[in-house]
Amino acid sequence: MPDAVLITLITLIAFTIFVTGTPLMLIIGLWVIGMQLIFDFPLANVGSSMFEGLNSFALLAAPLFILTGDLISAGGIARRMSDFALAILGWVRGGLGMASLGACGMFAAISGSNAATTATIGSITYPTMVKQGYEKNFSAATAAAGGTVGIIIPPSILFIVYGYLISLPISELFLAGIIPGILMVAVMMIACYIVSRRRAYGEIIPFELEKLRKTFPGASIGIMAIFIVLGGIYAGIFSPTEASAVTVVYCLLAGLFVTRETKWKALPDIFFRSAIIIGIIVPLVAVSIMMQEILAVIGAKEFIEGLLTGLGGYYTILFVMMGMVLAAGTILESVPNTIILAPILAPIAVTIGVDPFHFAVIFLIGDAIGFITPPYGLNLYVASGITGLPYFQIVRQVLPYLFSLIFIWVVIALIPELSTWLVQFAGLGGAGLRS
Repeated sequence: MPDAVLITLITLIAFTIFVTGTPLMLIIGLWVIGMQLIFDFPLANVGSSMFEGLNSFALLAAPLFILTGDLISAGGIARRMSDFALAILGWVRGGLGMASLGACGMFAAISGSNAATTATIGSITYPTMVKQGYEKNFSAATAAAGGTVGIIIPPSILFIVYGYLISLPISELFLAGIIPGILMVAVMMIACYIVSRRRAYGEIIPFELEKLRKTFPGASIGIMAIFIVLGGIYAGIFSPTEASAVTVVYCLLAGLFVTRETKWKALPDIFFRSAIIIGIIVPLVAVSIMMQEILAVIGAKEFIEGLLTGLGGYYTILFVMMGMVLAAGTILESVPNTIILAPILAPIAVTIGVDPFHFAVIFLIGDAIGFITPPYGLNLYVASGITGLPYFQIVRQVLPYLFSLIFIWVVIALIPELSTWLVQFAGLGGAGLRS
């Protein structure tokens, strides 16, 4: 049987297994083994290739930032940040919803995780939003939408994975994501304000300087964590990996001795929850190493590049690639989506003149929008899980946020400087920037 037929057959079998709900790591693993047999690659090399692929100091930052998110939640730091955001925005119609989105932005700047952002901030703000007269499904949709910035605002776990796969410096990727992440939060706040004003959601809480003063000390614990991560990196004190380790220690000590909400007996469960997520991501990255090698052998990049370059000019190719990322993001979680598509699309983007850091931001925003886009929409499932509301009811209420994010995505794609302006200052921070 010709190799092309066997490749097609194995791919169709893998896809069939995928739609049955089989874990993606197993599917990719089986596909890789099948391809190895077709091309007579020694199976004994699989383990060594995977190990060498994971043997990266920079990649260690991802599990540490995941642990940071869990420690922030357990230590009550996330709740304090949410209270501070409400003290700032409570006087505006829809202020609580906007505060929820702002708290998501601050939490994302520490944890780097979309699902953790949705679950943590959503569990804090959802009951209060419902109590203040917000419709339940809209409240859940707000939490789901807020979580999208978790992979854009640094320190983003997915930026770490992307930088590792494409060989881009992680610190500069973090810089590229700052302005786009802020813009994403801003347009969602505007969407929340418009919807809340039209539907008369929420209570108007008079602005009180005293309340702002009382909530700031608690929020400053989280703000200090942001300063440690970003300030330490760009001052040249830490590499991203070292910054993640320092932030873990800081959040642990803050939860144990400052807020005193982290209990010693709860630490094993906190570490275990983080380990579960890490146990999902790391094998996926490892298997992707072999997948990329096989895709290179079968000429997948050249095939897709040929198809795309035949479509027309710069913007046509760019928007088609954006459509591919979003379409994949509606089905796949962000990590496998990035693992599969980024090594193929990123070089094509560079060949047509797209700045690599600009394309990284475009790619990950597409991934992020996929979090609230059916039929998969991971954040929608997370929001459904923490609220007990039906998935499809939340989908209808998330549309204002979805459209606003698509709008700002297009704007960012058309204005590269929004992603690249801060990158030019990367070399000013010291040697740690390239680690």
